[in-house]
Amino acid sequence: MSKHELISMIETMNNYDDLAAKAKAKADAIRSAIKAEMEERDTEELTAGNYIIRYTSVISNRFDSTTFKRLYADLYKDFTKPVSSRRFTVSC
Repeated sequence: MSKHELISMIETMNNYDDLAAKAKAKADAIRSAIKAEMEERDTEELTAGNYIIRYTSVISNRFDSTTFKRLYADLYKDFTKPVSSRRFTVSC
């Protein structure tokens, strides 16, 4: 692959990334408007045609690894393992 082809591919990728970010921003704005409408109506569920929209509170329990590490450092070390991954970045 030539340098010119790489540059063209990177520019195309950047254009698609920009387009995706704009589409996500628009979808998020619509999502926020629907949530605001549901809050205004003081409801957790709405029906619109074939769609059922739910905006509910969810409680979840998460493990506090920071506190665990501080209180039980040796035990934390015993149960951690290195993980390898690869990162793709493009900068100019």
